[in-house]
Amino acid sequence: MTGRAKRKPKSTQESDTGNGEFKKARTDESEAAPFSEVDSKQRDEMLQLYKLQMPQDLYHFWDFCEELCPDSPRGALKDTLGLQLVGPFDILAGAHKNANNPQPNFHLHWRHLYDPPEFQTILLGSGDSQHHIGYYRDLPDSLPSFVGENEAKKGCAITQMGDNVFAAVLLYLLRRRKERGSKKAGGDALDSLEAQLRVRAETLGLSLEQKTKAMKQRDKKVVTKTFHGAGIVVPVDKNDVGYRELPETDAGLKKILKAIAEARNDEERVKAFGPLQEMVTFVQFANDECDYGMGYELGMDLFCFGSHYFHKVIRQLLPMAYSLLNRNLFGEILEAHLSSRSNDNLDQLSAQ
Repeated sequence: MTGRAKRKPKSTQESDTGNGEFKKARTDESEAAPFSEVDSKQRDEMLQLYKLQMPQDLYHFWDFCEELCPDSPRGALKDTLGLQLVGPFDILAGAHKNANNPQPNFHLHWRHLYDPPEFQTILLGSGDSQHHIGYYRDLPDSLPSFVGENEAKKGCAITQMGDNVFAAVLLYLLRRRKERGSKKAGGDALDSLEAQLRVRAETLGLSLEQKTKAMKQRDKKVVTKTFHGAGIVVPVDKNDVGYRELPETDAGLKKILKAIAEARNDEERVKAFGPLQEMVTFVQFANDECDYGMGYELGMDLFCFGSHYFHKVIRQLLPMAYSLLNRNLFGEILEAHLSSRSNDNLDQLSAQ
């Protein structure tokens, strides 16, 4: 590693206007669409508990599942798809009112090992791979940019699944059918559910595309993919101030982190930390010159690597990046997660 990191050339990224933070990365939900049955009291409670604004498609999907299975809406997709509605749906079901845990932290509710603060779980899939689906927000005070999925037992990768939960569930259904084969038992149930999903999404004016126009617009604002692949967005002005590249490729950084995590003893680990400490110094220079995206990227990559050896450095980098980018809620979520980061006991409502 030689010299200080440089800003990303303007030709490879799109500059932004103003503060670069687009409040609505999704299609305009104010256009004429049927209103959900979920009342304002429940919506207010959701905002109070999560401190996040929920998109309309969440409430419409709850209505949809209540119609499919009035006695147990959260389990409406269990038999056909093996999906369980969780997270904000637990609040809509009133499950938090009779929880074993008197003080659940909803920022940690079904937050898996590799879930960054930007990710919020809403559906659980296979327990073997810890597959789960959730909303991904670029800003804590904005609506989600897309719905994504992750398998925590396999790694940190987040795959995009459209910009609403109907699209995500349909994509999951189509994939499940392909895996099972058309002649397998349960095919009729999948066909019926697919038809219902398509009709309801059309009625609501929701896109069923895996990559919507708004998501493609977001891609132009992504300054780097990070290890999880979903990318991060930071404001970059006309002079390219806002982000500069790390002085290492992803492969090079992973090699450095692997050497630290797998060091045979403390002496070897301290030595292996040298190149990472140099990058942290570069981040400090970048922050001084308003290139806040560099620390955001490095901190996120360390988080995605998953080793507890990096928690101290993550705490140096990410909360500062979130603060400088005015995304303080993400910093709060990160701090809570690092304090109890685990593959187990993810249900805050049953935690003792």
